[in-house]
Amino acid sequence: MSHPSSPAGTADRSLGQLFASATAEMSALVHDEIALAKAELRQDVKRGAVGSAAFSAAGIVLLFSLPMLSFALAYGIRTWSHWNLAICFVLSFAANVLVAAVLGLIGMVFFKKAKKGKGPQKVVASAKETAAVIQGVKPHPRPALDRPSLDKAATPMPADAPLPVIGEPSAVGRSSA
Repeated sequence: MSHPSSPAGTADRSLGQLFASATAEMSALVHDEIALAKAELRQDVKRGAVGSAAFSAAGIVLLFSLPMLSFALAYGIRTWSHWNLAICFVLSFAANVLVAAVLGLIGMVFFKKAKKGKGPQKVVASAKETAAVIQGVKPHPRPALDRPSLDKAATPMPADAPLPVIGEPSAVGRSSA
């Protein structure tokens, strides 16, 4: 019968099996924490990529749309208001700069969000929790073994005497095969 405080199923398992199980579980825990860290970093990189794309879009809009948009807008203003053509071109340029500024602000917002990401916070918290649990584990008390004294006053054991095995009775029969 197992001890009431021992986990279910551990009473019938050997020390090697328990150690192998603990090693496998620790390995799985480490792999899961690494996967979580990758996922969190991937999210921060994605935010940075969106910010970069917004800045790139702002530059492309400003670069490629200026000539066509400026001419179309300037001539449209001239047709509507009958102002001087130079003033109409300045107004169309101001509209393009306004569009680029809005896209630039969107890029800044995404960059700030990416910068605020402090990396794998969940993994750090999980690792600290695991370390706290492991530090709180206390070894089971082991019974004291009767071992012969190693000082010079003790009688030496015969060379052909079998050594006592820990955890087994000392009177174990040996075959002479």
